[in-house]
Amino acid sequence: MKAHEEAEFRHYVAARMDRLRRTAFLYCRDWHTADDLVGTTLVKLYEHWRRAQQAENLDAYVHGILAHAWLDERRKPWRREHTVEDPPEQVQPVTPHSDGDLLALLAELPPRRRACLVLRFYCDLSVEQTAEILGVSTGTVKSQTARALEALRGPATELYYRSNNA
Repeated sequence: MKAHEEAEFRHYVAARMDRLRRTAFLYCRDWHTADDLVGTTLVKLYEHWRRAQQAENLDAYVHGILAHAWLDERRKPWRREHTVEDPPEQVQPVTPHSDGDLLALLAELPPRRRACLVLRFYCDLSVEQTAEILGVSTGTVKSQTARALEALRGPATELYYRSNNA
């Protein structure tokens, strides 16, 4: 990479680092993992900087790299294993939204639906841009977004009424 290209890359990254970290956090809900995802994204972006600059929407291109990095991370088998000191005698139902945390509700969604919501509403991308980033059809983005919103609607409404009537 030439010196002026590297300077452009550094300028681009510096201007968007906070937003990339926040987006990554919305995906995984862990700042350490979010930093890893952003690092992976930036390495891939650096490797393909010339091609990335030719993209119609560079921010959408980068968010696509980030979304794919997160989805790849979720597929790793070791991510699904969690050790506990004393396993419970019986399975307890999980109610992470009892504390009023909307992020906990988002975490309950399957990865693809969560990615659709983050890209559509947090990153403010169109259906078409989201479909291109995730490598799916626009119909899939629409249906996944609708299903995600429907899944959040009941618990989010309950949180709203509980917090306003407390």
